Amino acid sequence: MDSENLYNVAKNMRRDILTMIHEAKSGHPGGSLSAVEIVAYLYFREMNIDSPTDENRDRFVLSKGHGAPVLYSALMEKGFISKELIGTLRKINSKLQGHPDMRKLPGVEASTGSLGQGLAIANGMALAFKLDKKKNRVFVLLGDGEIQEGMVWEAAMLASHYHLGNVTAVIDHNGLQIDGRNSDVMTVEPIDRKWESFGWHVLKANGNDFYSLEKAFEKRKSVVDKPAVIIAETTKGKGCSFMEGKASWHGKAPNDEEYLCAMNELGGNING
Repeated sequence: MDSENLYNVAKNMRRDILTMIHEAKSGHPGGSLSAVEIVAYLYFREMNIDSPTDENRDRFVLSKGHGAPVLYSALMEKGFISKELIGTLRKINSKLQGHPDMRKLPGVEASTGSLGQGLAIANGMALAFKLDKKKNRVFVLLGDGEIQEGMVWEAAMLASHYHLGNVTAVIDHNGLQIDGRNSDVMTVEPIDRKWESFGWHVLKANGNDFYSLEKAFEKRKSVVDKPAVIIAETTKGKGCSFMEGKASWHGKAPNDEEYLCAMNELGGNING
């Protein structure tokens, strides 16, 4: 997919994210919007995935499961699920649960939500592919607040120990979490040196810029004998001016007026 179409996909994803959360009257817009370019790039440029049932497909694990709307919006743009589901987010018995449920929805590779578990799940997939001598790759998206979890670092050790060159972690580094700035709650810095010390190849990118992401993912391809992590600097609430850089938008839905304002900024309307 060329750059112009990628930008259009990202804009559509943001509209759908906001619509889902507005309709549900609950959810997590800040961290869903910050990760749009990352997830769009993975699904439409980087990953080998034309069908959610193809055994040869690459796998994506959304470790920061509360950001489910960004995954759902990508699956809709990809055509794996219907956009008619938009209004069902967080409803009882809905396929669009507040956190991804692999039993309910095609294209969801792992049920996630309890933070810190996604990298371990991705490692299991990657190790199985390696033992079976398959070329499938595994990508996992973590939040920067999430890497305060100890399980993440146990999984980081395992991936390095088993030389899982088919694992790529991306950290959505927007600097904010539910209680405020990472630096105030529990600093995660220096992120790069920590991952390096655990035996990972470390790359950096502007996570809201497709060109920067492309450079990072292309550089990642040159490293085949160890896991890699891309520290993607992003803006929480990206694309919605009154949400950008504000921890208060971690987990609340826009009201009617805020929703209309956001959709106008994105060049859309209440019908998306």
